[in-house]
Amino acid sequence: MKLFIDTANLEEIKKANLYGVLDGVTTNPTLLAKERIQPTVQLKKICDIVKGPVSAEVISLDSEGMVSQAKELIRIASNIVIKVPCTVEGLKAARELSSSGIKTNFTLCFSPTQALLVAKAGATFVSPFVGRLDDISHEGMDLIRDIKMIYENYKISTQIIVASIRHPIHFLEAARIGADIATVPFGVIEKLMKHPLTDIGIQRFLDDWRKLNQALSNSGIEI
Repeated sequence: MKLFIDTANLEEIKKANLYGVLDGVTTNPTLLAKERIQPTVQLKKICDIVKGPVSAEVISLDSEGMVSQAKELIRIASNIVIKVPCTVEGLKAARELSSSGIKTNFTLCFSPTQALLVAKAGATFVSPFVGRLDDISHEGMDLIRDIKMIYENYKISTQIIVASIRHPIHFLEAARIGADIATVPFGVIEKLMKHPLTDIGIQRFLDDWRKLNQALSNSGIEI
């Protein structure tokens, strides 16, 4: 499963990229607004750091506006992917964009039927939001299971990006189901490698090594 980071913060992206496990970036208007910099400038900086797909979202609500904004966004860098909403207007835009070879990522997906239709429209990626479904007492990962089954039934090539991930269990479940990608906030990425037994084990090894050196030193043995 590929790992994307869900942020527009350059420092978080740089840190995650240094781990050697980062495959791409997803942004949205809210994340870009937090950085208080001209969005196209920020997106260019992100694309300079990460060579994998970088999702940039249109803000128009009609298909013509979406296509027009998409054509501006893809000028930023060759790895820009256009994020469009799971709406009828988004479907119309995706058909035109995909026919022009422009990659799309359908965002705010909350149902299997949405996922099927966007795939038929030529979506490169679809982003089901599992955390937001959990927030309203629905099992978000059930949506991933349904989409995965439908896509396998019909050999659909659209890739599933599990989005709105809130904790490592979401990430683990996405991998168990066989999702193509998980897009994860930096704070959750850091937690993926944390385990209390690892920390305890490291500390125990260091304590034992220190005791050995002290014993050897007290015995006059050269360390």
